[in-house]
Amino acid sequence: MSESLVNVRYMVADVAASADWYVDNLGFERLPNASPAFAAVERGPLRLLLSGKASSAGRPMPDGRQPEAGGWNRFQFVVEDLETEVERLRGRGVRFRNDIVSGPGGKQILAEDPSGNVVEIFQPAAVG
Repeated sequence: MSESLVNVRYMVADVAASADWYVDNLGFERLPNASPAFAAVERGPLRLLLSGKASSAGRPMPDGRQPEAGGWNRFQFVVEDLETEVERLRGRGVRFRNDIVSGPGGKQILAEDPSGNVVEIFQPAAVG
């Protein structure tokens, strides 16, 4: 088992639009894909598996529940200057669920991809 790569699967409404969003806004690289069912993008050790309804991950559960996009689980995208990054993303039309909030560990804001999946943009608190 490889320790160097982490896969995260997001259910998305539009595979191509979601792949474009991650590439254009957060600097991910495209991997070979099977749009409109599935695409993957990668940045460093993170591979996002973007699955549409036509993918195997989009099939209904035995009890009838449908996999869907837009929950609250998320990965954290760490930046050095949160305000500058939020301004850049807003300029690109990225939607946010909230305003910047601060806590003991740093500052964060929740961005939404085109399907409503969450990406936490986070700036750690200064140490020392």
